[in-house]
Amino acid sequence: MGLPDTGFAYRIQLDRKGYRAGLQQMPLSELSSGDVTIKVQWSSVNYKDALAATGKGKILRRFPLNGGIDVAGVVVSSAADNFKPGDKVLVTGCGLSETRDGGYSEYFNADSQWLIPCPEGLDLREAMILGTAGFTAALCLWRMEQNGQTPEQGPIVVTGASGGVGSLAISLLNKAGYEVHAISSKTEQFDCLQSLGATQCISSRDLHWGENPLEKARWAGAIDNLGADMLNGLTRVIKPWGNIASCGMAAGLGFNSTVMPFIIRGISLLGINSSQCPLDIRLQLWENLGSCWKPPALEQIVRQEISLEELDSTFTKMLSGKSLGRTLVKIDA
Repeated sequence: MGLPDTGFAYRIQLDRKGYRAGLQQMPLSELSSGDVTIKVQWSSVNYKDALAATGKGKILRRFPLNGGIDVAGVVVSSAADNFKPGDKVLVTGCGLSETRDGGYSEYFNADSQWLIPCPEGLDLREAMILGTAGFTAALCLWRMEQNGQTPEQGPIVVTGASGGVGSLAISLLNKAGYEVHAISSKTEQFDCLQSLGATQCISSRDLHWGENPLEKARWAGAIDNLGADMLNGLTRVIKPWGNIASCGMAAGLGFNSTVMPFIIRGISLLGINSSQCPLDIRLQLWENLGSCWKPPALEQIVRQEISLEELDSTFTKMLSGKSLGRTLVKIDA
């Protein structure tokens, strides 16, 4: 059976009518090119998706484009030797909703060089519970361990812990054998964070870093989703030879610190770019996420499933700081 001529997509536009986004029917011939065509089943909602759709962040580099930096589905047509119709595949990042159409669409054309076969230990829905958020958390841990981090050094603290990356990082770290502490402004979520594996929860409102370039060391490492003052404070309290994986900037772009934590304690600040991660590392990390690093509490991290029609209200809620955990987008209804 051949492909239809058109399909529904959540499309973001900027023209003389202004910046806008919404669900529309579009010809499949107008999709970004690719050697593999996928019938999309699932996507997810990330903070970056909300910024892109609303124009509150300069995410898109060309217009119009379909939103959605995550996509999972089944191959329906392929000109690539390594993929065939019926294969279950996924893509995260890789320029989706930046330079090419993203996953908020019934059909999606992919460059085969970025396609990931769905790991044996995951189904497509689970893959999108993880999505960019889970992959980012895995990349944080992988880079930290590449730089010598071990569970024996002590606890890892996760900031922005109630969000998608944060909650998945807690569960993933716990599965990998680490003691995990959580920092969040949402104190009402502490019971949930503890059920994911956090042994200690700290309100971000109660943090007092001190004024010295080096304060008492509290944690062996950190996964930071916030940046700004939070990242500055973390540099002062990480134990010698610990690592900070910087993967978010929800609190701001600025960063003001001294060189003393890096020279006196030998800590490392690791930048996490999940969008442009090399394919060989992607394949390894997705294999880990389907096996030894698979978070045991995936279903608990899902807070809602929505349709394409519900994206706008979900973005508004996320940008107002009211979202929790992960939101799945069911596309193949």
